[in-house]
Amino acid sequence: MLVEKVIGNINDEQFKNSNIDYVDIEWHEAFKKLHRKTSQSGIEVGIKLDNDILTRGLRQGDVLAINEDNVIAVNIPKDKALVVKVDDTHLVPKVCYEIGNRHATLFEGSSHNEFITIYSEPMKEMLEKIGANATVEEIQFDFNKSISSALLYVNNILFISSIK
Repeated sequence: MLVEKVIGNINDEQFKNSNIDYVDIEWHEAFKKLHRKTSQSGIEVGIKLDNDILTRGLRQGDVLAINEDNVIAVNIPKDKALVVKVDDTHLVPKVCYEIGNRHATLFEGSSHNEFITIYSEPMKEMLEKIGANATVEEIQFDFNKSISSALLYVNNILFISSIK
């Protein structure tokens, strides 16, 4: 089966009661145009997307195709991540800069002082050295929370972060 565009998301009304057959796309593959994958039920899926995917990326639940009674959708499996908590708001720009300086992907966390990035031991050590609390967790990366360039307001202080 050849897929050339994303046709929706499993949260869309038209797919609510469908059987879902997932295709695993690792977080680091989400912005690639070409894939050759096998769905969880064994269907060979070739994915050939246009240039729009380079900026949007594939997201959890994106519907790639409908095959008989099944909807073939993207699953971004969990992976190791660093969950970074910054208690001192003055460290926020430093943390964002250091992560961006290593060209690592940066995501918003669950609060204004929490960030998520890809796990590596040198990154963890560096973040702890500058005063951030970095813990290793298995998470499912949510590209809706990806930070590419952002204006961060913490306690009415403006931080400009340009990352990626």
